[in-house]
This record gives sequence, C-alpha cells and structure tokens, in this order.
Amino acid sequence: MIGRLNHVAIAVKDIRAASEVYRTKLGAEVSEIVPQPDHGVSTVFITLPNTKIELLEPLGENSPIAKFLERNPEGGVHHICYEVDDILAARDQLKATGARVLGDGNPKIGAHGKPVLFLHPKDFLGTLTEIEQA
Repeated sequence: MIGRLNHVAIAVKDIRAASEVYRTKLGAEVSEIVPQPDHGVSTVFITLPNTKIELLEPLGENSPIAKFLERNPEGGVHHICYEVDDILAARDQLKATGARVLGDGNPKIGAHGKPVLFLHPKDFLGTLTEIEQA
C-alpha cells in the first residue's frame, strides 16, 4: 500500500526566513509562498532529488499550525506524507487495521491538488501521517 515518501512538513513561524535558509545556506530550489486557506496555512515546497520538504506557516490564529507552534515555539517536523495508489482503498485498509483517520474520513484536496487524508499520530509511532493519492 505505502508508496514513496512525498514530503516531510516542517512548521515554521516565518516562512520567508525559513525559505531563505534552504535557498542560501543549502542551495535548494524553493517554490513561491502559496496560501492554502482551506487548510489554514501558507506553504512553500523545497524540491530535493528524491522528495520534498514542505514549510508550513499558520494562516491566522485558528490554524492547526498555530497550535503546533504554541507547543513547539521553535517549530519542527509537523508530519510526513506518503503516496498511495488508491486513497480510498488505502483508507479502508488502514481503518480495517484499527488506524484512525482524522476529520470526517473523506479525502480533502491538499497542497498538490490531490486528495489527502491524515492519520492519528498515536497510531503511527507519535507521528502525524498524511497519505496522498499518487
């Protein structure tokens, strides 16, 4: 079921400053900042040869990233995302094993324009896990 690692998401207070770290210190290819109001964040993607890093900055006080940054003021890894061939089949298989799907259990369109679901961190070794339709 699990496919390739799509991205590792890092919550940051200042997405412009964080982007510059990747651009100037690491020489990475950094996307433009894209507001994602349906998810309460702004995103930047850093393209690596084998995956991506997603920087997440809160859009407003009610953003889940704002809450994460309250608990982790310096920021940090927020979630990891794996690709799956069939998100509905993956969801059903995960639920059959007892994994908890967050939200209403129906995929939403993520930052890449593809369906995504999030899985409860307590079911995945303390790590918030996202699955994305490949």
